[in-house]
Parts: sequence; structure tokens; C-alpha cells
Amino acid sequence: MESIIKLSNVSKEFKILNRHEGLAGSIRDLFSRDYKIVRAVDNISLDVAQGEIVGFLGPNGAGKSTTIKMMTGVLEPSNGELIINNRIPYKDRTKNSQEIGVVFGQRSQLWWALPLVESFKLLKDIYQISDKDYNDMLELYGSMIDLEPLLHKPVRQMSLGQRTLSDILAAFLHNPKVVFLDEPTIGLDVAMKSKIREMILGLNQKKNTTVILTTHDMGDVDALCHRIVIIDKGRMLYDNDIEHLKKFFGAYRTLKIRLREDTEEAAVKLTKELSDLDIAISNDDTWISILVNEEKTRVIKVLERIQETHSVRDMQLEEISTEDVIKKIYEGGTGFGK
Repeated sequence: MESIIKLSNVSKEFKILNRHEGLAGSIRDLFSRDYKIVRAVDNISLDVAQGEIVGFLGPNGAGKSTTIKMMTGVLEPSNGELIINNRIPYKDRTKNSQEIGVVFGQRSQLWWALPLVESFKLLKDIYQISDKDYNDMLELYGSMIDLEPLLHKPVRQMSLGQRTLSDILAAFLHNPKVVFLDEPTIGLDVAMKSKIREMILGLNQKKNTTVILTTHDMGDVDALCHRIVIIDKGRMLYDNDIEHLKKFFGAYRTLKIRLREDTEEAAVKLTKELSDLDIAISNDDTWISILVNEEKTRVIKVLERIQETHSVRDMQLEEISTEDVIKKIYEGGTGFGK
């Protein structure tokens, strides 16, 4: 299948001034040529086919935003080749913008004081959407969600979830070939997250729109993405489907226990007592979670060690979650990226 997004050995470098302290340092900086080169994106190659939903993951500062800014034409790569829908985005920003949709970091493209329908009409004129295509999209939206109450509501009166939902609808309104979504469900309640995920998936399936999704919410990844790309420190660590990733971690299990003592204090004690084992311990208000690599340490051995000094009230054994897999990769617990 032909790629709609193609990155070949793409890098982006920034020249940053080495600043000096104090007033004298500030004056010196005005004439300084003491710069350092920071490589935000380091030799990334990526092919995305039409209609794919790709989770683009990485910790803060990994290079995700810089990569997406290059894809949208905001930044020019320092090296490499970048093609979006047969165009070089930074050389043809106007036409590229007409064929992509973007929802970035709570920066709304809607008019704050106007009802949603008026923002849609303005976007219709900006993108030169025909009356038929515009009405078809509104009809499609209406078949997926209860749109009517939102259309005549000023954006400033909407809840965060309603604004996010409306921004995503606006991004798809001109039927773009690629949509970039940056943390679309951040700060939302469970019900609204579910509604937005269903809508994104429905629009992707009905319009065959390619979606690049950046998120820290693994619920978004599990619900929407068959394929994930993980980057850290500007380098690509992983590019494959989620199931392949979980199979790689097939030996990992999460042992969840409840003890007859304060959970936080017990977690601290267990971290010291089991420091010789290949495990990772975390906790919430109720459960202590112990991530175990059974190729190195059996779960039953961990449990036996705990019972030597603690009274266990309850326990559960779970397969490793997508979130735990990603954490292990960030921590360098795999051969990826090495």
C-alpha cells in the first residue's frame, strides 16, 4: 500500500546559546557566539499508509512535537526527506494545510464567542468546502453523536470535553487526508474519553483518514491504535503493532497484593527487602503492584518472600499492560534502541 506519510532519515537540530549568569553575563550574551547544537530528532525513518491510526509515543522532551511540527510544515528538517501526501510540507505549507487537520495542546481553532455552527461556517469558507460536502459531514457527525445541542452553543460556554469534541469535529470537517491529534483526551472524564475515542475511530473508518495520535493515556492507545511508534531522546525505539510488543514482554506478570498494613509504608519496605530480585514495585491507595520478569524470577518465589515478613490479605495476577510495557521501554528494560 502506498505511503501517505514518508520520513527518510529525518533529523532536526537547534542552535542554542550557552547563556551566562548575572547582568554582565546578559550583556556578554548579546555578542556571544558560544552556541551548542541540540539534536531534537535524530535520524527517524517512518512510513504510514492511508487509513492507519498510529500512536506516536514518548516521554516529555522525546522529540514528538518537533517531528509533528515538521510533518505539518511548521519546521524544516535539518537533514533527510519528509513527504506528506506527495508534498514536501515546509515548501508547500498552504496546500499541505488544506489537506491536514490538527488538534494541538488545547489550542482551539474555534471562535470563542461564537456558536459552534458559526465556527463551522467560517471553516467551510476558509477551506472552500462545497455545500454538499459540508452538509454530508454534518449529517455524518449527527449520526455519530448528539450534535444539535452543541451547534448553537457558544464555545466559551462549553465544558472542556465538549470543546475537545468540537475541535476534533472541526479538524475533520474539510475531510483531510491526515489528522494530527495531540493528547485529545487529556483532562477528560471516563465517559467523554470513551465518546471521543469512538468518534475518532468512526471517522477514521468512514473517511479512511490517516490519524497520528500523540498521547500519554494508554487507554487511547489500546482503543485506537494497532500500530505504535516510540521515540526517546530523538531516536526511534520501536515501530510495530501492540501485540508484537506485548509478546516481546510475554514473560512479564504483575502481582498485585493487599497487606494488613499501610500500603505506602509496606511498598517502601518491600522495595528494600526484595532489592535482590528483578522486579519493579509501585503502589496506589489499596494495592501494591509488583512487575515480575518470570524468565529471571518466578512469581511464586516473590510471593513466598513477601509472606515471610508480611501478612497478605488479597492478591491478583495480571498480564503486563500496555502502559507497563511502555514504561519498561523508557527505563531501558529491553533490547529496543540499543
